[in-house]
Amino acid sequence: MPLELQNLTGGYTALPIVEDINLSLQTGEWLSLVGANGSGKSTVLKLLSRILSPQQGTVLLDGKAIHSQPPNVVAQKLALLPQQQTVPVGLTVRQLVSLGRTPHQPWWQWELNNEDRQKVTAAIQKTQLDKLSDRLVEQLSGGEKQRAFLALALAQEPKVLLLDEPTTYLDINYQLQLLELLKNLNQNQNLTIVTVLHELNLAARYSSRIALLKQGHLWEVGTPKTVLTPNSIAQVFGVESVIIHTPVGLQVCAIAAV
Repeated sequence: MPLELQNLTGGYTALPIVEDINLSLQTGEWLSLVGANGSGKSTVLKLLSRILSPQQGTVLLDGKAIHSQPPNVVAQKLALLPQQQTVPVGLTVRQLVSLGRTPHQPWWQWELNNEDRQKVTAAIQKTQLDKLSDRLVEQLSGGEKQRAFLALALAQEPKVLLLDEPTTYLDINYQLQLLELLKNLNQNQNLTIVTVLHELNLAARYSSRIALLKQGHLWEVGTPKTVLTPNSIAQVFGVESVIIHTPVGLQVCAIAAV
């Protein structure tokens, strides 16, 4: 198992936001964390990515606790695409993506070697940014910027990719483009993915499993079919719903607040 959460508890003060989270991921799995606002989804992701340190419990990456390992060692196996990125002024797409090779370089190495340059080019190609590689990042559209930062994460060559609400601020066209790209990486390169998603129907469409969070606790984990039921949705989101079967799988139709 590439990633395992054991009795994970943490938050931003002495008062925990999430408590006693136990989860394990298989290689090549896509897990989505969903829940109402304030349920602890992003907090879990920050604990997984070392932005926060746990108050109790541990996160294991390939069997080793991530918070006791050097950051560059963890970054060689795990990458994060945050919800909001700081767009660097004056950097081209290729220069931005090149930063993803930093965890693999010794501290004295300033220039990319031939292997590093090949990895950067491969990440740019995977995200379909070939024609934009010399464009300044600040000149890109919202969807293009998201792909550029995804390419930066992919250049790290992670085994596990964490994404915090990656479709926020994107229109439906760019949402589907990004998620189809992630689906391709997940299925064809066995990349393990953890996403925080607000949109239940996107989570249902793309995820192998869904983890429902309620008030900082893990409510239920399973396949979209087993987890996204009218009863669970009512308990976690306070919404009456019906489940509709469509050509892209089950979808949730919200009817009214409970």
